[in-house]
Amino acid sequence: MTNAILLGRRVLIVEDEPLIAMLIEDLLSDTGCIVLGPAQRIEDALRIIGENAVDLALLDLNLNGVQSYPVADELIRRRVPFVFTSGHGARALRPGYAHHPTLTKPFDAREFEVVLAREAMSSKP
Repeated sequence: MTNAILLGRRVLIVEDEPLIAMLIEDLLSDTGCIVLGPAQRIEDALRIIGENAVDLALLDLNLNGVQSYPVADELIRRRVPFVFTSGHGARALRPGYAHHPTLTKPFDAREFEVVLAREAMSSKP
């Protein structure tokens, strides 16, 4: 279902599991977003951020054993809202990042859309 708030937003996916990345891509496409990525590594995510206007991002907290905080820090620097995704939920976040929304895997499509729409409203169009 297309969401007017999300329509045309450029959303970066940072996810190391190909099947989860494909699911997220489908959910984003269904909500009218433009998908950037997916990036499976921090370096790839930073490159995409450097080369593209990003309106919103979904960050898997754990990328093959490496935490995605450097990507989060760059998004914060650029004032791009983002949502962490994690199988462990918000309790897995470092204290300084706990105020950022977290989707606990597995998440359903409605929860996904609601959280993204809320974050999109805080970003520049």
